[in-house]
Amino acid sequence: MQIPLDHYRILGLPMQATAEQLEQAHRDRTLQLPRREYSDFAIQSRKQLIDMAYDALRDSSQRQVYDAKLLAAGSEPVSIEIYEGQLIGALLILLELGEYELVIRFGRPYLSSGPSNLEGTAQAALSDVVLSLGLACLELGREQWQQHQYENAAESLETGQELMVRESLFPEMQRDIQADLDKLKPYRILELVARPLADKAARQQGISLLKSMLAKRGGIDGANDDASGLSVEDFLRFVQQLRSYLTSAEQQDIFEVEAQRPSSVGVYLSVYALLARGFAKHQPNLVRQAKQRLALLTERQDVYLEQAVCAVLLGQTEEATYALERSHENEPISFIKSHSSGAPDLLPGLCLYTERWLQQDVFPFFRDLNQSNVTLKDYFANEQVQAYLEAMPPDDGMSSSQVDQGRFGQSRFGQGYGVSPPSPNYGESPFGAGQSLGVGAAAGAAAVGVGVGAAASSRRPTYTAEEVSSLSPDGQLGDDELASSVVLDDSSAKVRRRSSSPKWGRLALVLLLGLLGLGLLGFIVAQLLGWFGGLFGGPRLKGDPVDLDVARPAIELPTEESTPSAVSDDVQVIAEEAIQLWYTTKGEAMGPNWDVTALEDILLEPALSEWTNRVQLNQRDGVHVEYEQSIQNLSAEEIDDDQIKVTADVEETANAYQFGVLSEAASFKDQLTVEYNLKKQDDRWMIESFSVN
Repeated sequence: MQIPLDHYRILGLPMQATAEQLEQAHRDRTLQLPRREYSDFAIQSRKQLIDMAYDALRDSSQRQVYDAKLLAAGSEPVSIEIYEGQLIGALLILLELGEYELVIRFGRPYLSSGPSNLEGTAQAALSDVVLSLGLACLELGREQWQQHQYENAAESLETGQELMVRESLFPEMQRDIQADLDKLKPYRILELVARPLADKAARQQGISLLKSMLAKRGGIDGANDDASGLSVEDFLRFVQQLRSYLTSAEQQDIFEVEAQRPSSVGVYLSVYALLARGFAKHQPNLVRQAKQRLALLTERQDVYLEQAVCAVLLGQTEEATYALERSHENEPISFIKSHSSGAPDLLPGLCLYTERWLQQDVFPFFRDLNQSNVTLKDYFANEQVQAYLEAMPPDDGMSSSQVDQGRFGQSRFGQGYGVSPPSPNYGESPFGAGQSLGVGAAAGAAAVGVGVGAAASSRRPTYTAEEVSSLSPDGQLGDDELASSVVLDDSSAKVRRRSSSPKWGRLALVLLLGLLGLGLLGFIVAQLLGWFGGLFGGPRLKGDPVDLDVARPAIELPTEESTPSAVSDDVQVIAEEAIQLWYTTKGEAMGPNWDVTALEDILLEPALSEWTNRVQLNQRDGVHVEYEQSIQNLSAEEIDDDQIKVTADVEETANAYQFGVLSEAASFKDQLTVEYNLKKQDDRWMIESFSVN
């Protein structure tokens, strides 16, 4: 067989070597021995090739002929011919020369065909080949690691490890390779998640590796040894670096698990993910979850500023004001106060702070949101947000224990871990991307109550979602509101706070009388205008006016667009399409996005109201369901031109999740026979009702 080697390379010499250098190289190469794990046969096979090279070059006439052959080959590779019994020696020499890929190329076929063609005992020959391949994979992996080819390096290392594990050989080398794989894991994760979002398989592999690291460490701030060589602080810095390559959904999936260990850092990072997704995707239920989780941290660190942001996004302005009064973040509070001058409370500055904090300190750490623009006006104008805030139960406020609490315990995560509380960019943010993951500038410091007490704060004016969204972009009140507001001095402000609640009965009576007076005045003015018009105008047309409009013809002409679309007359096909559309729509409506509007495309009353209520209840409670269905024995019967009765056997599996966590109690698997009543409306077949047999 041919091996890509020449005699000079075997001896480690250039062509210009002298006879003395040739003799010295032969002696040195003979005395150098490979690893002690190699068999005597492998060592002798290597020595045979070294002696063969020396014999071919020590005779000057033979050397001249050989040199001429090498020069004639030019850049073409030169090979030597060996018999198969010398293969192990050739693999050893190639390994010493750093030709790791050639070792793998020539050695691997003998593992599949077996070592029977090699001289020496079968077991010794097998061990020698496996050892050569394992060492080649190990050194190739380390070489690729230094070249920043982390995934290729992992593949090489895992190949060598699998060979040794399969043959149950060299456990010490297996441990060496595993140690390299463990240290390589953070680099692999970063390389994989940094790939394009379309490369889902590679990115999911990176996330799985991250989860395995978290499990071994005992959590994001765990102290268990995962053999990666990263300390707690180093690992937190690594996670902070990793976040900008992960989407908001991926971070929510990862950090919600960490929050349940429990972990303060995990809770805080899950709050970031919930807030970012809730705002960007117009899902205030996620903001509500974030606010509830922040309550877990208030005993150990100052997160009242974050609670105030959540309260603003939920339209809970009294709670937002109270949370600000509890916060000890002096720089953000000063910013908020300076942008609330002329307003009766701190809401204008807080709205501006919320926008800037989300834009500058939250969204940049999410790959799918770092190019998004943050505007509270668009958020509150969204119909889904408005519907949720109107239906949100009033059970989301601070507990009495939180309200009465006067001090915070010291957080064990307060020293330089870098997951900072929000800070807008007043110039240069103290919580830049280069900082390590820490849990708050004021964490660990003893705090006392600030500002007005709970009773005073409850008297502050409450803003609705519309009023919040109407604040101007620079955080101040609009011109009309500013013109109508009155700046009170300290004494008048105190009097206003002590004033009693308005008399709603009197106000309603005054309002009713005012409306009646305006109506009467309008009627009199209209009569006078009509009288003057008849007196000075020309003759008037009698009868009903012709309904003409310059924007449309008096007689509607048929067009291609107004031609009804053709509907399949095959009743079976109609039934199958309608039922398939129903289950697709059901999955969207009951899924994590709660797309209740999709139900209108397939359901009629009363089924529409029933399923709309189900979706809204699930959304309120943070529950979503993922379905899998199998539909069999579907039959359709045409009742009349506008009605079809469909019967089908349905096997349905439903996995229910609450706040992203699987609920075994709410999940189920059913086998049902369902009867659907389809009705034709506007040339579409829709489901009017269901019944289960």
